[in-house]
Order: sequence, then C-alpha cells, then structure tokens
Amino acid sequence: MKKITEPVFTLGEKLTEEQLHYFDKNGVIVFRNFVTPETAKIFLSEATKIEKQWIEEGREKVNGTPLKYGKDENGNLTIQRLCFLSLYSPVLHQLLQDPRLQMLTEFLKPYEGRIGENEKDGLVMNNYVRTPNSAFSQMGWHTDAPRDIFLGQKIMPMLNVGIHLDNCPFENGGLRIIPGTHKQGVLKLLFAKKYFVDNNSDKREAGFDMFAGDLSVHDGRLWHRVQQSPNYGEKSRRRVMYIPIITGKYKPKTEDSKTPFYHKFASKVNR
Repeated sequence: MKKITEPVFTLGEKLTEEQLHYFDKNGVIVFRNFVTPETAKIFLSEATKIEKQWIEEGREKVNGTPLKYGKDENGNLTIQRLCFLSLYSPVLHQLLQDPRLQMLTEFLKPYEGRIGENEKDGLVMNNYVRTPNSAFSQMGWHTDAPRDIFLGQKIMPMLNVGIHLDNCPFENGGLRIIPGTHKQGVLKLLFAKKYFVDNNSDKREAGFDMFAGDLSVHDGRLWHRVQQSPNYGEKSRRRVMYIPIITGKYKPKTEDSKTPFYHKFASKVNR
C-alpha cells in the first residue's frame, strides 16, 4: 500500500492535458483546495440541519434509497449515509451548478456526461466514524458497475466526485484505490474481489492525504474501498459528499421509487 503525494493538481477554468492523461492512466485524480475549509464547514452545516430534521421525522428512505443510521461516540443517533441532499438545500443545490463540476464530464469523453442530482442516490454524504455502535466505519472493495446490472442496464461509465469536508491524512484511513483497474475486462470488473465483504489490503492499492475542501474524482469502474481508521471517536471521523456524474439514459428518482436490491446487500456488510 502506498501514499500518492505527486503530482499536486488544482482545478482551473479547464482541464489540462496532463490532468486528462493522469486520469486516463490511473482512473483517479485529486484536486487541492476546490473550496476553502470555511466553505466546507458551510456544507457540513447544511447536511447537519437536514440530518436533524430527518432524525426527528424518523425518516428511513429518500427517493427509495435507505438512510444508514448509526450512533456517534456519545451514543447519539446519527445518519451515517445521507442521500439526495441537494434537493433539500438551496446551498447544496447551488454547489452543483459550479461550472468546474460540469467541466469534469470531459473525463468521460466520448460519452456525454451529466450531474445526477436526482439520479442514482443524488448528492450523498458519507459520515465515517469508528465507534462500538457505528454502522459505517469502512467499506469493502467494490466498483460501482454492478448497480447498472441490478437495474437491468448496460454497464456505463460514471464518475464519483468527492468533496472532502474533514482533514483525513493517509494514516487515518480513507479512500483506497487500485490504479488503472477502470480499464479491466468485465470478468475482473465483476469477480476480481468479493464485493463489500473483502476489506483486505492489496499490494497494488494506493491512497492520499486529504484535506477539507479537496476534490477527488474516481472512475466508477475502478476497484476502490474505504480503509477503517485506526482511531476511535472524533479522531476517526471522515465526512465526504459524493456527486455522481453519469452517462446513459436519464432515470430520475422520486419518492415512489423502489429500493434497489444492492442497497439491501450493502447494508449488511459495511460495518
């Protein structure tokens, strides 16, 4: 397992040839200081307000997607995976209008990409924290391709764009990827590892130091996981908002949408 420290990229008015080549080769790229740490705190505040409301309502799903409940280090009920957040916050909706996010669709060419605000699970926030009662402290190896299969669709390219809301050094766990596996064949895409069950390290895997306000982009066909923090409680916390940039047929979700099968499976293994 290695930590990737170079090169250091920033996201300007357009993607550079170096950035396009790096992503094409590795299937992942990190941009420093996409927003300021202060702006990241505003996003956290918005998510916290929505979380509080949903807990008070006893809400279990949003547009067919289950909310993942757990408990913090003080035993208080918390939602560790929230979804479709931008549909409940003008601030987060405005975030998705940032032209720099739309520019990331270039990574999907020759496919036409779009921000899936009301598709897939919309704008998600994952709140990883390690406590005895946490329901979400790690995530096993997976790609995002099988959910297309579960939905009866052809596997289509997509991007997961993460806006990181906490400082998370490599040593504290976090995103781990196997560079280049976004170009693997279908058999390896589906069967190279045991989906979500396998949390073992891989000699090929790599990770990053991440800071509040950084942006990560990874191809959904890339093998990736979330390494559990060695710490407990607040020191282990890692909060990331993920934006899906997708291709293929437009399939919006509504409150009448059914819960896809893969959510029921993943809920049993991501502890």
